[in-house]
Amino acid sequence: MPSTLTSFSTFRRRCLTACAALAMAGCAAVGPDYVEPELTVPDAWHMRIVEQVNDGPEASLQSWWTVFNDPALNQLIERARSGNLSLQTSAARVRAARAGLAITRGERMPVLDGAGQTSRTRQSDDGWLAQVAPNNGFEAQNLYELGFDASWEIDLFGRIRRSIESAQAEYESTLETERDVMVTLFAEVALTYIEVREFQARIRYATENIAVQKQALELARERNATGLSSQLDVVQAEATLSMTQAALPDLETARTQSLYRLAVLLGEEAGKLDTEFAVATPIPRPTGRITLGLPVDVVRQRPDVRAAERRLAAQTAQIGVATAALYPEFTLSGFIGLQSRSTNDLFSGNSDFWGVSLPVNWNLYAGGRVLSNIELQKELTEQRLLEYRKSVLNALAEVKSALVAYNNEHERLAALRRATTATQEGVRLAMVQYDTGLTDYNNVMTMQRDLFQLQEQLAASEAQLDFELIALYKAAGGGW
Repeated sequence: MPSTLTSFSTFRRRCLTACAALAMAGCAAVGPDYVEPELTVPDAWHMRIVEQVNDGPEASLQSWWTVFNDPALNQLIERARSGNLSLQTSAARVRAARAGLAITRGERMPVLDGAGQTSRTRQSDDGWLAQVAPNNGFEAQNLYELGFDASWEIDLFGRIRRSIESAQAEYESTLETERDVMVTLFAEVALTYIEVREFQARIRYATENIAVQKQALELARERNATGLSSQLDVVQAEATLSMTQAALPDLETARTQSLYRLAVLLGEEAGKLDTEFAVATPIPRPTGRITLGLPVDVVRQRPDVRAAERRLAAQTAQIGVATAALYPEFTLSGFIGLQSRSTNDLFSGNSDFWGVSLPVNWNLYAGGRVLSNIELQKELTEQRLLEYRKSVLNALAEVKSALVAYNNEHERLAALRRATTATQEGVRLAMVQYDTGLTDYNNVMTMQRDLFQLQEQLAASEAQLDFELIALYKAAGGGW
C-alpha cells in the first residue's frame, strides 16, 4: 500500500510540473483584445427642449412612475415586476446563460474519469499459447481493475480563455436584455394605465354632455309645444343627443380592451381588473421631474445600448477562438490504477500501473476553412459594431424626439384648456339666449358639438402629455 501512494505522488508531481511549464509558456491569447468603442455624442442637450422637463421637484429615474404620485400605478408596476411572463422568460434566459458560462469555464479544468472492471477469462489450450499450455490445460483467471483517467487541454494560445471571455460577455448581454425588457414593461404598464384613465375621462365627458343635451331637448320640445320654435329644433336636439350617445359604446369597448391588455402585462387573466377599475379617477398629472443628465450618461444608462456593447465584446472574442485553430493543441493526459488477479493483492504495491502523455494535435491543412472562419468572425464583429453604433444613434434620437413631443404637447394642452373653458361658457350663453328667444337652436347645437369634441381632445391631450413623459423616461433607460 505505501508503494501505491508513492507511485500516485510521483504521478501527480510529474503532472503538476508539466502543467506549470506549459501554463507559463502560454502567456497571451491570440486574436484581438477587446476595447470598448468610444461614444460619439453631443456634449449637452439643447437647452430649449429641456425647459419643460426641468420643472418641479426631482424624481428618481429608476422609479420614475412615482412622479405621478398615483398609488394604483405604483401597485401595478410591482405586480408586473413579479407576474409578467415576458420578464420571467428573460430571467430564465439569464439563468441559462449563467449555466452556459459555467460550462465554458469548466474547460479550464482537467477531466477526470474513474473506472473499474472485474473479468474472468480462460485461454484456449489449442490457441496461440498452445505450446506453453500446461498438461491439464489453462485455468480460468480473475482480473480486478480500478483506476483513473485524466486529461487537460493546455490553453497555450488562449482558445479557452477567449471562449470564456465570449461567454462572459454573452451572459452580461442577457442581463442587459432583461433590464431592457423591464424598462419596456414598466413603460407599457404605465401607458396602458393612463389609457384606461383617458377612456374613463372621455366616458365622463360624454355622460355629462348627454345630460346637458337632454335638458336642451326638453327645452326644445317645450318651446315647440308652445309654438315658440319649430319641430326642426326638436329634430336637431334629438340628432345631437343620439350622436353623443352613440359614442359611449365605443368608449366602453376601448376602456375594456385596455384593461384586458393591462391584465396580460401583469400576467393575469383578462377581466380580473374590472372590479379594481369600476370607479373612475382622473388622468394622473406628473408632480416632479427627472434630471436628464448629459447625453453620454443617458446612452450609458440604456440597457439596449449596453446589451449591444456586450454582444460586440462577445463576438470580438470569437475571433481569438477561431484564430487559435491555426496553432497546435496540447493536451496533457494520464492514467493511474490498480490491477490484480486477486482482490487480496489489489491494493498491494505491485498492483499499481500509470502513464503520462502529451499528445499534440495540429491541423496543418483544412482546405482554407480555418482562415475563412477567422474572416467570418471578423465580419460578424463588424456587424456587431455597426449595430452598437446604430443603437447609440437610436437612443439619442428617441430622447430628443420625446423631449420635443413633450414640450409641444404642453403648448397644445394649454390651448385646448382655454378653448374648452370658452366653449363651456358658450354653451351656457347659447342655452340662455335660446330660452329667451334671442337665438335659434342651430347655435346651441353647434356649441354643444364643439364642446364635446374639445373635451375629447382635452382628455386625449392630457393622456398624451403623460404618454410623452413616459416615452422620455423609457428613452432615458429608466426603470431598472
